[in-house]
Amino acid sequence: MIIREDIQLVTGTSNPKLADDIAKHIDVKLTDCIVKRFSDGEVFVQINENIRGADLFIIQPTNPPADNLMELLMLIEASRRASAMRITAVIPYYGYARADRKDRPRVSITAKLVANLITTAGADRIITMDLHASQIQGFFDLPHDHLYSSIIFNDHIADLDMKDLVVVSPDVGSIKLARATAKKLNADLAIVDKRRPEANVAEVMNIIGEVKGRNVLIRDDMIDTGGSMCAAAEHIKSMGAKDIYAACTHGVLSGQAIEKIEKSPIKKMIISDSIDQSKKHLTDKFEVLSCAELIGQAIMRISDEESVSSLFEDQPIA
Repeated sequence: MIIREDIQLVTGTSNPKLADDIAKHIDVKLTDCIVKRFSDGEVFVQINENIRGADLFIIQPTNPPADNLMELLMLIEASRRASAMRITAVIPYYGYARADRKDRPRVSITAKLVANLITTAGADRIITMDLHASQIQGFFDLPHDHLYSSIIFNDHIADLDMKDLVVVSPDVGSIKLARATAKKLNADLAIVDKRRPEANVAEVMNIIGEVKGRNVLIRDDMIDTGGSMCAAAEHIKSMGAKDIYAACTHGVLSGQAIEKIEKSPIKKMIISDSIDQSKKHLTDKFEVLSCAELIGQAIMRISDEESVSSLFEDQPIA
């Protein structure tokens, strides 16, 4: 194996397993780095190798706790001061993306705030995957490569060979993703009419489309508490659906999400490894797909000044 020396990869503590998998896929050694906590909880980072003039990629999802975001900012800032030639923040899961607009009085548009922080810290480029809202790309005044997990999920779902399939969008915000999935799988589309009386609480009002006697795939960009997903699955099952599968790119899985999914009619929950799941004790109902190859290919293409969008030329995208 020939180790590439023109690319350097750094990772924080958010998802070191994914960073290691990416490094192995593209034959790059992870740059030695220290990330630790002082006794009062403050974060300390130090890059232990020379990165002067390097094409540097910092791999760090920004899921909670907020220390993960802080680590990313500090790694970017340390790399800038160490004279890296180009700093690319690789953020497989972009935290705070749901706060992308002012939908009620006196709230923060935190997705924009985070974009400003990353830019100010000194990043030169951003890589994300399946943003909660595509328009968040416009929050950055930097080159931004947005990856689509469809290239991972669609092939895997197609291999399941589900007959008489209908793809369901769990809410109006996921229609484009569900429609693209349905097109690739040559399946029908249905939509859940959902109301959200408060944060993390969902009420299913109606299903637009035919699910009776059909196998169902619920497709979304993320699953957090599992309330919306499980409520949709229960409603769909009550309408006479057969097997129900779910595919969500980012498995946030907070609170009692795993227990809810385990008790739900969902036969299989498919997620990616954009968020580290090693400490969550997932059951056999969960299947985790790796996004290391996709991100690795994007890193290689960016470093070689090649097209990233060509990765998705044969995939309908959201």
